[in-house]
Amino acid sequence: MEGMAARTEETAPQAHENHPAHPARDEYDVSAVERWAAEPDKRPGRTAFQRDRARVLHSAALRRLAGKTQVVTPGTLPQVLGAAGSGGAPVQVWDASPRTRLTHSLECAQVGRELGAALGCDPDLVEAACLSHDLGHPPFGHNGEQALNEFAEDCGGFEGNAQSLRLLTRIEPKRFVRGDTVTPAAAGDGLVSVGLNLTRAALDAATKYPWPRGARPGDPKSPKFGVYEDDRPVFDWIREGAPGTRTCFEAQVMDWADDVAYSVHDIEDGLHAGHIDPASLHSGPERREIFAVAVGRYVPEDTDPAELAEALDRLLGQEWWPHGYDGSAVAQARLKDATSQLIGRFCLAAEGATRARYGSGRLTRYAAELVVPRSARLECAVLKAVADRYVMQRAEQELLRADQRIVVAELAEALTARAPGVLDPQFRALFGQAADDRARKRVIVDQIASLTDASARSLHLRLTTRSPGDGQG
Repeated sequence: MEGMAARTEETAPQAHENHPAHPARDEYDVSAVERWAAEPDKRPGRTAFQRDRARVLHSAALRRLAGKTQVVTPGTLPQVLGAAGSGGAPVQVWDASPRTRLTHSLECAQVGRELGAALGCDPDLVEAACLSHDLGHPPFGHNGEQALNEFAEDCGGFEGNAQSLRLLTRIEPKRFVRGDTVTPAAAGDGLVSVGLNLTRAALDAATKYPWPRGARPGDPKSPKFGVYEDDRPVFDWIREGAPGTRTCFEAQVMDWADDVAYSVHDIEDGLHAGHIDPASLHSGPERREIFAVAVGRYVPEDTDPAELAEALDRLLGQEWWPHGYDGSAVAQARLKDATSQLIGRFCLAAEGATRARYGSGRLTRYAAELVVPRSARLECAVLKAVADRYVMQRAEQELLRADQRIVVAELAEALTARAPGVLDPQFRALFGQAADDRARKRVIVDQIASLTDASARSLHLRLTTRSPGDGQG
């Protein structure tokens, strides 16, 4: 979730005639379980949302997230924590085994499933949305996203959430139908992919930003959007009956679960890797740097740093807060308990505030808004800022990000020059079917976005390294 632009306890709408607490029309009706392309059930007794969850869980796109960095790069050397002997030789204490985009998605799904179930959502539906939320992430995370957005500027830009929708509804091979059965605009009898062909409710729940590029309410300059122009037909179908740009309740649960999971676990990974010193959180100058990172990025620019200081102090004052970390088994157990405590704290805050507003009934679709107290959002934002300051802003990370941007830019240039022959078979076919240069460029973007960190580097090396037999002129 971007900053605190989402709803807080103070701004969430009251239940009234337009937002009743539990209207029957907002429960999972026939429209919610409809699929873009109708298909029969394979096994009786299985719910539509169980099928949705299974399709995402078994997708190649989800597996590829195992090769995409979350914060700390997997496979790096153990961290140096001290010196051994009189010679001061460094001691390698432990190997962090940090999270990837896949493990983050699985943890987000666990958090979202339980919070959603506690509020009356279908747990399989929320879990499917949480598993889907990062599927469109390109190699190298947000850094790769920025580089791809620059390359795709003249064909509609790039946004990870819009790419997730495109992948779910078009790119991931699962269900093909005849073109003229999907939309009148798709002429001919050729087969057309409808992606995983999830239900309307599942696709809606996976949509964080239900608007096209440049149409964010109140902030048209925002880089966040959820659909490319050529994916509008299925997007408009997903949003049939939705009130404007309002996200459904399950998407709000998914969004908060994402915030909770990555803010808490980024701190855990940062401590494991030795990048965060808990003692620094008590230092005045260090705290001011943390709050400067938070303001404008994780909280609105008019947020008083004193509020952030209070939020950090509330966390530091908890008996379970990790005030030190030496990599021992006991320290690891204490840190794991702290992550559990934080997740419970943030989820219970949202559950309690939402129930206080809407009562004890089932809350689904557009029957309610998730209410997250301002205090919880500030605490979550401070954790994000701590990880940002001590993990993402390390000098070696900036050097790595610069190199990653070069890899993406040069890869895009090489693929453009040598397509379609160097594209994967799936994208080679789409390139040949593309109607114009804009559509062909979008296929190249899709190809790059589908790569893992390692496969992006491997392909870049293969396409940009001149073999000994190559000559000039």
